[in-house]
Amino acid sequence: MRRTSSTTEPRTAAVAGTVLVAVLAGGCAAMPDSGGIGKVELSQGTADKNLQVRVFPVGPVKGAKPEGLLNGFLDALTADESYDTARKYLTDEAAVHWNPDAGIQVLEANPTPRSNQTVTDTDTSFSIQVPGKVVAKVDDKHSYTFSGGQLDVDLPFTFVREKGGEWRIAKLPDGLIINQTNFRNSFRQVDRFFYAAQDPSAAGTTAVSAQDVLIADPVYLRRRIDTLTSAAKAVVSGPSDWLSPVVRTAFPTGATVDRVTVDEGRVAHVVLNGVELGNPTTCRQMATQLFYTLADQGKGQVERLDLKNPRGTGCQATSLDGPVSGPGALAGDAAARQYFQRAEDGVLMEARDTDGTAVRGPLGKPQPNKQPALGAIAVARDGERAAAISGNGHQLYSVALADGASTMPEPLLSTPPRPGDRSEDALASPSWDGRGNLWVVDRDPQNRRVLMVRGSKAYTVPVDGLDGQVVQDLKVSSDGVRIALVLRNPAGVRSLWLGLVVHGGTKEAPTVRITGLRGAAPLLTEVASVSWAETDQLLVLGKENGRIQQLHYISTDGSPSSEASLQGGESMATAEASEFRADSPAQVPPVLARRASDGQIFRLVNSQWREVNPNLRAASFIYPG
Repeated sequence: MRRTSSTTEPRTAAVAGTVLVAVLAGGCAAMPDSGGIGKVELSQGTADKNLQVRVFPVGPVKGAKPEGLLNGFLDALTADESYDTARKYLTDEAAVHWNPDAGIQVLEANPTPRSNQTVTDTDTSFSIQVPGKVVAKVDDKHSYTFSGGQLDVDLPFTFVREKGGEWRIAKLPDGLIINQTNFRNSFRQVDRFFYAAQDPSAAGTTAVSAQDVLIADPVYLRRRIDTLTSAAKAVVSGPSDWLSPVVRTAFPTGATVDRVTVDEGRVAHVVLNGVELGNPTTCRQMATQLFYTLADQGKGQVERLDLKNPRGTGCQATSLDGPVSGPGALAGDAAARQYFQRAEDGVLMEARDTDGTAVRGPLGKPQPNKQPALGAIAVARDGERAAAISGNGHQLYSVALADGASTMPEPLLSTPPRPGDRSEDALASPSWDGRGNLWVVDRDPQNRRVLMVRGSKAYTVPVDGLDGQVVQDLKVSSDGVRIALVLRNPAGVRSLWLGLVVHGGTKEAPTVRITGLRGAAPLLTEVASVSWAETDQLLVLGKENGRIQQLHYISTDGSPSSEASLQGGESMATAEASEFRADSPAQVPPVLARRASDGQIFRLVNSQWREVNPNLRAASFIYPG
């Protein structure tokens, strides 16, 4: 099925800039309700691929009245230039003091100026309000927050008639005012990268140091205005307010970047002001942050980075450099493997092409003595162990996927059965981070909690800001500092939230808590499943109020990661993606989906839902983590 997203035509007037409009190309992939292969049309491209629009500004027209002047100013804000034309609509004093970089208010529709009076030939000042519903905000650090049109604003503009009789804007809000369509056309999302904060309680048992792993921090920058320099300035300025409690940066306060240039050899040259760069380790850390930030949004145009200060001292960085580790380094060697539980007996299988092989160890055998099949299973990031919940939901096991063990070990965790227990009032949603910690939700109505298991000991994890909601499911990222939570409110609505994992304490007495909760997909009123897709976005199966269930890519700042959702249909029970960070699109593991009616597994390959095996039935289908 092909779906095309319509656009709202930007305003045009005598004073407005010339705007060329392109249609957003979207697509969807419908899972067949029965049968085998189904052809679909699908676009997972970002706005960069779907939007081909350039905006050319026009300055004020002689004799323009305040309302026409304001329309022209608002149009000039979307132009592909550094606001020079927009400042021509302002008085000299206002042009000096107006700060367009203070943030962005994204309105639901075109800004429509409103005034309670009519301008006359004798007026020397005039006021106009710009009302609207704000669907999102971008702060002065370029970080996005979705508000869903729940915030009404009435923005004031004051005009004065200058010598010569021309009107100009004398007072106005700092920042930009822009509608959704022009925002998508003028700005694009890019990732900047920061290191995970040090965990004082870490045992240091992983092959890759967690504090050397880079964490994506998405920001919105101008599309066609020196994008590499903008990205470099964004990473040097520090992380977003939300992510800052769990990351660190190698750049000291006062560091600045003037400009980024790229030579024919695809080497990015960055001159960093205000920093000595005499320490080789610190220099390499800064260069690596910049390299991954520029390489991520430079579309192959950056393969190496050369960092220097004005005196010529510096260093270089590439994707092959150590000891620091690139994004997704803790996703593990097994991140692209696929596993499923055989529907008839719950045996854990590793998928091979269209079939599977039973894993080694007790999880690769049916449960003995007619015990019920195991419940949810999560394979560790290294593929060497798996967490399994018992069939009754009250025991949590950590089981080696290796020869030598023929029976299940003693449970890591047990919870007491309660009178009148329901199947959902038990342990659920096991998930591994890349540090070797195992996470699980205890849904016991009398003792609801989130638990982290490190080694053989379980720690209760406080969750700040629940406000009457309860945790139903979770999925922790490989880096271990971000976690996706499915929360249920008293009305039974299941919504998606993102939180930060803050570690503290000591190795002997670790502490951990989840804080900074924020809605990741506020329009979704029912979330069926969630998984991490690469290191900077989530794949969410859910539906908006009154609509069918769909797949959505959601960025870690809560914004949609693609212009169109992937239509899954009501037949999906769960969907899974891998956090594996591929070097090319061909290496990205496919999205997997399990049909609720019969347990059949489909994978998304070249824009087609393909049946994995018509004879295969699965209780679940999972990637490590």
